Amino acid sequence: MEEFGRIIVSETAMKSENLQDVIHSNISVINLMREEGVDDEFIHEDALMSYYLDYYWSQYAEGNFAQFVYKSGWNKELNELIEEGLALIGAEKHLELFQNQAKRVKLLSSVKIDKFLKGKFEGVNPTRDLLNSDTFFELDENLVELNAAFLKNHPDFEVLPVDEIFSVLEEFIGHEIKKA
Repeated sequence: MEEFGRIIVSETAMKSENLQDVIHSNISVINLMREEGVDDEFIHEDALMSYYLDYYWSQYAEGNFAQFVYKSGWNKELNELIEEGLALIGAEKHLELFQNQAKRVKLLSSVKIDKFLKGKFEGVNPTRDLLNSDTFFELDENLVELNAAFLKNHPDFEVLPVDEIFSVLEEFIGHEIKKA
């Protein structure tokens, strides 16, 4: 199997006023491919990068940096993808913040970070409080706008009707996809 060389979103998402819809459409295509047994190595790397940038953005926006660390398990590969992605989409301020926050995590002992990742997130949690930074919410750099613009301007970006998305994916995967 070769890599799927396209980044596909639906016409509906593209016509939406909400830029997040473009990102979510990309995520839906990736999730569908995964459900059909396609390994990440065969999914367009920039589509995946956008996917993981949205994961980072949504975790931070919902519960601050500590939530991202906690829910992601502070995964080295994921962190590298996010750093590369932030640089690639031109999110310099967010990249600087991510790198500064990563330094805070690295300053924790392995015992402390392990205890944090295995413990309860809610309640009294000095490690969580130490890792949080509201700077994210003060940056005048919109990650959603940058992520959506990156997708829309990508040379492999395509906008298709939903039925055609299924046809293209079925052809790539080699079998019919059961629609819910």
